[in-house]
Amino acid sequence: MTEQSNVITIDGKEFDFEKDLNKDQQYYINQIRSCQTKSANIKFELDQVSASQEYFTNKLIASIKADKDAELASEVS
Repeated sequence: MTEQSNVITIDGKEFDFEKDLNKDQQYYINQIRSCQTKSANIKFELDQVSASQEYFTNKLIASIKADKDAELASEVS
């Protein structure tokens, strides 16, 4: 894992996190970083849930189709 850069670019201007920014500004940046991490984690989890939902939906459809096919086959026999 790479170390976080101490240089922050805002509106095309570079700021040294420790030297150029006050405590409030550092706090805001830390909050933004935390939100970005949480957002990425939530997207990751949403991708998993969406894939699972699609899988189970397809399994349900296949199961209903199999029941219907079996019912039709027994009616024909």
